[in-house]
Amino acid sequence: MYKSFSMELAGRTLTVDVGRVAAQANGAAFMHYGDTVVLSTATASAKPREGIDFFPLSVEYEEKMYSVGKIPGGFNKREGKASENAILTSRVIDRPMRPLFPKDYRNDVTLNNLVMSVDPDCSPELTAMLGSAIATCISDIPFDGPCAMTQVGLIDGEFIINPTAAQKLVSDMALTVASTREKVIMIEAGANEVPEQTMIDAIFKAHEVNQEIIRFIDTIVAECGKEKHSYESCAVPEELFAAIREIVTPEEMETAVFTDDKQTREGNIAAITEKLEEAFAENEEWLALLGDAIYQYEKKTVRKMILKDHKRPDGRAITEIRPLAAEIDILPRVHGSGMFTRGQTQILNACTLAPLSEAQKIDGLDANETTKRYMHHYNFPSYSVGETKPSRGPGRREIGHGALAERALVPVLPTPEEFPYAIRTVSETMESNGSTSQASICASTLSLMAAGVPIKAPVAGISCGLVTGETDDDYIVLTDIQGLEDFFGDMDFKVGGTHKGITAIQMDIKIHGLTRAIIEEAIARTREARLYILDQIMKPVIAEPRKELSKYAPKIEQITIDPAKIGDVVGKQGKVINKIIEETGVKIDITDDGAVNVCGTDKEMIDKAIRIIKSIVTDLEAGMVLQGKVVRIMNFGAFVELAPNKDGMVHISKLSDKRVNKVEDVVNIGDEVTVKVIEIDKMGRVNLSMRPADLNPKPEQAE
Repeated sequence: MYKSFSMELAGRTLTVDVGRVAAQANGAAFMHYGDTVVLSTATASAKPREGIDFFPLSVEYEEKMYSVGKIPGGFNKREGKASENAILTSRVIDRPMRPLFPKDYRNDVTLNNLVMSVDPDCSPELTAMLGSAIATCISDIPFDGPCAMTQVGLIDGEFIINPTAAQKLVSDMALTVASTREKVIMIEAGANEVPEQTMIDAIFKAHEVNQEIIRFIDTIVAECGKEKHSYESCAVPEELFAAIREIVTPEEMETAVFTDDKQTREGNIAAITEKLEEAFAENEEWLALLGDAIYQYEKKTVRKMILKDHKRPDGRAITEIRPLAAEIDILPRVHGSGMFTRGQTQILNACTLAPLSEAQKIDGLDANETTKRYMHHYNFPSYSVGETKPSRGPGRREIGHGALAERALVPVLPTPEEFPYAIRTVSETMESNGSTSQASICASTLSLMAAGVPIKAPVAGISCGLVTGETDDDYIVLTDIQGLEDFFGDMDFKVGGTHKGITAIQMDIKIHGLTRAIIEEAIARTREARLYILDQIMKPVIAEPRKELSKYAPKIEQITIDPAKIGDVVGKQGKVINKIIEETGVKIDITDDGAVNVCGTDKEMIDKAIRIIKSIVTDLEAGMVLQGKVVRIMNFGAFVELAPNKDGMVHISKLSDKRVNKVEDVVNIGDEVTVKVIEIDKMGRVNLSMRPADLNPKPEQAE
């Protein structure tokens, strides 16, 4: 039966239709926020997937171009693979919802969000986030909801809830917060060096709004919610744990994991696994569960060591950062390079500069095609963790990590007017043992400064972890978590920023939320560690951006011309501008407001191209001294091209201070000559002179 529910959310109406469409899904919410329409569905398989030790959740965010009145580009004229924005949105939905499903649930679950209509002032991403939560809550799929999400902007010091498209353009913050009834479960943010306390206040402002949405979801569930279905638990039986502990004591397991070397630890666990496989060789049922059981045993050991004994696997203090190192100029021919190492995590970043025409074009659900001038790409090859597998291109994790580092650095980049370049940085993971995304931020800062990009301030990143006990007050926050502490811990709280404030946050958790005290401590810890990295590790290597670009980087000169004369520079069918490019070998970009960027590696050719452009747009006046090329010779003189479609004539009597019998005695076709405009007659004809007396008059002549 079709039912509709509505609430006012940030001055706009949010409407949820249940039972109107997609009736065969386990749960479906037809979402309307303003004129934005998203269909969110939740479906689950009837039985668990065999042979897996994880929860198989898949989250999809499908952008349909008809939602903004566009036909997709390309030959197929239909949507292809998911855009970067779609992948990032899917990740933001996945991260807060995954921990709310039962830990021993192995049924396949798909949360699908179909964007069908887009109102630029009502975020389709936010609508999909809420839709996924509602569809799952009203379904029969086991889920410990409800949860809700809110976006927050910051304009002139005021928090803006779910900002419009225009507000986002001028906002100093783009924050998304997910909550349950009691706690915050996800934070994603980009910010213009926002102070820590302001960020904390914004997080809990969003948390307040989330409580209103959760009460709204409760009314929907009360009327439309299905009874949750039972499922086959895949939890490891306690008898198996007891048998394992008889063979491998807790002390033996603690010795196995207590090392700062990842490979040593993995070797120790492999030896324990082999020992247990031999012991249970005749029990096929237990052998099938052994991998998960050892993982759980290792996890319990690590958590107990940290929480009760304040003892980390690598022996560090709770607030201690792993050994750090920074280098620049690793790669001699690239425009800039930097390497950042934190323990067994190492990122090598390369920076490439190019004309603004090389900026990435993005044809998405925005009203107009947009471009991205700064691109950060992150690669995670299998050798970085000592594994072997074929490279299949970047996955969702790689795209997410690249976007996080990009978001952290965008606030400190110079404007196109200050630095008219497109910029690409690529982070290659050399070695990984936790928090490569934050090492990527540090390495990117190093390579940008080494390349001579005049960033406003250096940016560093660090991650904090968490181990919790039975109560809200029983917890330990860990500074700079390594891989093991990430796998077995409850939180990965990543923060990037400058001395002044935060530029990016990404928080993932595996529990049902964080208290304000934990969030405040994590943010304080990351600030302390960030400042140490900036001042003690990065600054001694390179304190500020280089003043000069690499000799291998393209040089760009920018001039401004009258927009009305852009057509003169381009010429009919681009003939004029193409001729300049052919003659000089430069690249020329012209914006609608008359900004002209001339890019090349040869300074002399750049200057020549600029001279030609200036000669095209400059109206000739008597007295000007110009460079030109002889293009035609007559008995009475030579015609000189001063600019495309601009010629003048040097009469034979004006070729020299001496008598000239024949024009060819002084100039030939193709000669580059310096001339002076003597007059422009009533018919617009330009008369020139090459006489030294005219070009370099004596003082008394000049007077």
